[in-house]
Amino acid sequence: MTVTLRPATVDDLMAVGALHQRSRVAAYSAFLPARALADPTPEAMGAYWTERWTWERDEHRMTVAERAGRLVGFSYLGPDDEGDPVTGLLNAIHLEPAERGRGTGRTLMVDALDAMRARGWSRAVLWVLRDNAHARRFYESGGWTPTGTERDEHIGPAVTPQLRYARGL
Repeated sequence: MTVTLRPATVDDLMAVGALHQRSRVAAYSAFLPARALADPTPEAMGAYWTERWTWERDEHRMTVAERAGRLVGFSYLGPDDEGDPVTGLLNAIHLEPAERGRGTGRTLMVDALDAMRARGWSRAVLWVLRDNAHARRFYESGGWTPTGTERDEHIGPAVTPQLRYARGL
């Protein structure tokens, strides 16, 4: 069965939130403490996406991936978080843990890059957790390179160093 992509709707957002939470736990549990991943709950993550979508849907794009009619991943992109008008930001690609290695992430990334080109952006950026070696390899194999910019964010009580990556479109 192949994966299909479609634009997200408001009806998808609670399921997106639950998927996002499962994805975070699976991807980050090797390097973040369990208490950092206990919150938000899947319901709270769904509420987060519902609220965020309310404010950002005009300039952002969420795409969901489905396999056999079941949500298995999503991507989210929008304008650069540093205000560069020729740059788009890939905010997220998250997958159901069982989707890793099946090509769904790559399909979502290619689709996101095509959408950024269609918006007239010539450069794409993203933030990735420094300790997420799997994600870093994934993006690097897709042509992304570290820019040298770093920041610290929190996931729960844990400080999470992040690296900025970029690539041309």
